[in-house]
Amino acid sequence: MPGSVGPRGGAAALVLELDTPHGSARVHLHRVDRPVAALVLGHGAGGGVAAPDLVAATKAAQALEISVALVEQPYRVAGRRSPAPARQLDAAWTAVLAQLREDALSGLALMSGGRSSGGRVACRTAAVTGAIAVVCLAFPLHPPGRGDDPTKSRLYELDAVPVPTLVLQGLSDPFGMPPEGAGRTVLRVPGDHALRNSAAVSAAASEWLAARIAAM
Repeated sequence: MPGSVGPRGGAAALVLELDTPHGSARVHLHRVDRPVAALVLGHGAGGGVAAPDLVAATKAAQALEISVALVEQPYRVAGRRSPAPARQLDAAWTAVLAQLREDALSGLALMSGGRSSGGRVACRTAAVTGAIAVVCLAFPLHPPGRGDDPTKSRLYELDAVPVPTLVLQGLSDPFGMPPEGAGRTVLRVPGDHALRNSAAVSAAASEWLAARIAAM
């Protein structure tokens, strides 16, 4: 397939169609010349890979010589806005990462993550995909207005991640503010759940990613 415009302002991404147990996923691969690692990011429940925070994180990673793959889940590729069940999202994600490891990102240490729902998927699958770190952009800790109901909390998904984790969260995010934890860094940036402050997202992601690369 033809490439799409890349975050570096004109560089084309290589677009791949990969089979999963729940249909075709689409991967926008932003390569760097001499990658030191790879970062695979998923989109939010109703959005796509052009979200401002995903673009900002991609730019930050590329500047550190990290190749980035932005993954569109099969339901989005099929033109649906309503997300698939969690088990289907996780299975499709796991299948995509396995194929990327075997081919396009072969030999690279792999970090996974995503925006909102995509971050939840990365958390739930971190162990099985062999990710060395997880990046969550606007993690939806609880539904808006339900922060006082512990049964609605998704903190357990973050707590279960076995590798270093970054949460980049808007100061006024109605989905809540996750606490820091063992191996988990929470960086607060101006904005709400949309995380449209690209400069703040890029700066925060860059510092944390650089530390991960230095620790490899």
